[in-house]
Amino acid sequence: MSNKRALRQYRNFYAALLRLHTKPYHERFGEGMEQTFCDILRERAGRGKGLFACALWMFAETAVEIFKENIMKNKNIFRIALATAFILLIPLVAMQFSDEVNWSVFDFVVAGALLFGSGLAFELVARKGGNVAYRAAVGVAVAAALLLVWINLAVGIIGSEDNPVNGLYFLVIFIGIIGVAIARFRPRAMAWALFATALAQLLVPVSALLINKSLASVLQDPPGFVGVLVLNAFFAMLFVLSGLLFLRSVAAPKTEPRA
Repeated sequence: MSNKRALRQYRNFYAALLRLHTKPYHERFGEGMEQTFCDILRERAGRGKGLFACALWMFAETAVEIFKENIMKNKNIFRIALATAFILLIPLVAMQFSDEVNWSVFDFVVAGALLFGSGLAFELVARKGGNVAYRAAVGVAVAAALLLVWINLAVGIIGSEDNPVNGLYFLVIFIGIIGVAIARFRPRAMAWALFATALAQLLVPVSALLINKSLASVLQDPPGFVGVLVLNAFFAMLFVLSGLLFLRSVAAPKTEPRA
């Protein structure tokens, strides 16, 4: 990848990251920070140095500042943390009364990360919209992604959770994340990102069979190939619904954005 092309892509991703700042902060400092980011990378490129490590460091540094800013100014983050802790109490208490519930420390860590991360993603992204339709679109997309990952880790969708082809579903989530970064939270572009995610979701079973034809025997077990297709169609419809809500948000009246 040429430095010019890399710089353009890094700038797009950094601009999307900056939009996670609160609206007043982004309007005041976002353009200057983006320009400084580009100037630093151009200076490194001019000296023949690589851009990836420097860009990654600035991404991380900015992400930490965004996290601190939102923690300090947004009480909803604490509510998300409390809700996550409360939900995790359910299996913890259940373990005391039933031998069938046997979560390890790793299970609690993964579940906590998924729940808190999903709540945080909704809180940070939903505020970028100015109406209910936009926030609903974010909620549907985050809920679909959380449910997809949870089911995949817990029992697997194609065969058991140990079947390596289930890793394709993480590629679906990755496509969605990249699409959102490219969309930079603009509703029309976000809609197309979700439509692409839905298409990727539908292609997973077919791709899995093309990669490993021995899966045909696995798919004969419940829920079977038809069941897998139905489950994939369900998640695809959720992503499509999210995309349609993003399109609806374009025409919907604006409401006062949250701080």
